Amino acid sequence: MAGAKEIRTKIKSIKSTQKITKAMEMVAASKMRKAQERMRSARPYAAKIRNVISHLAHAHTEYQSPGLIERDLKKVGMIIVSTDRGLCGGLNTNLFKAAIAYIQKWQERDVDINICTVGTKALQFFRRLKFEVVAHVSHLGDSPRVEDVLGPVKVMMDAFDGGYTDAVYLVYNEFINTMNQRPKVERLMPIVPVTQELAPVNRWDYIYEPNHKDLIEFLLRRYGESVVYQSLVENVASEMAARMVAMKSASDNAGTLIDELQLIYNKARQASITQELAEIVGGAAAV
Repeated sequence: MAGAKEIRTKIKSIKSTQKITKAMEMVAASKMRKAQERMRSARPYAAKIRNVISHLAHAHTEYQSPGLIERDLKKVGMIIVSTDRGLCGGLNTNLFKAAIAYIQKWQERDVDINICTVGTKALQFFRRLKFEVVAHVSHLGDSPRVEDVLGPVKVMMDAFDGGYTDAVYLVYNEFINTMNQRPKVERLMPIVPVTQELAPVNRWDYIYEPNHKDLIEFLLRRYGESVVYQSLVENVASEMAARMVAMKSASDNAGTLIDELQLIYNKARQASITQELAEIVGGAAAV
């Protein structure tokens, strides 16, 4: 059994760690509320522009944008949104598992993969696996802006428009609630049309001003930027929720460990006192 001094040192060290995890838990809880507000603000616009673009896919127009045409998959681009920091449980691990599952399916069909990463953890992970990372952005902070994702989105959209990739997929953590964040993989390009039940029966089209080509291409760019931005704020909210839960679990585990060490310390101290008393009694009897 370890001595009382060593046990006291361990208890002091764990209490210091517990103070840090409790502080990180409170900070994450505060940031999570703000992240949820940004996420809820971004969702309506992203949902509406998805609806508009999906209807464009059913419109009968003379101009067919590359973003609305299905292709045979020979090369796929993936935008993977992760965190910059760790200490958020299995959030990034689950995300990477979902991405790798899709990548393996495509590789079995001899489909090449291009990776665009948002966040340091994704960059480190996919570079370690020797994937080709064609674009990267990181350190966007807890309050990301749309301007922050324009570069990566442009790289992937230009590759799709130029025929270098046949589809672009987006991988991120969807915020369900504080205790549940789910990895989500969705196709960004070409556009997924509305379901057949919602699709119009007759052939139809919009009235475009100034012309259909410029307007459709503009909307497709805004669609890509808004959806990637929405995934970014969803991921930030998921990160804060996961970190808050992970730090609470760490604090609780530290408290349990402290209680166990305190019990061991009391036993060691009691054994030491008993031994000292036995030595005193033995010495007195010898006299």
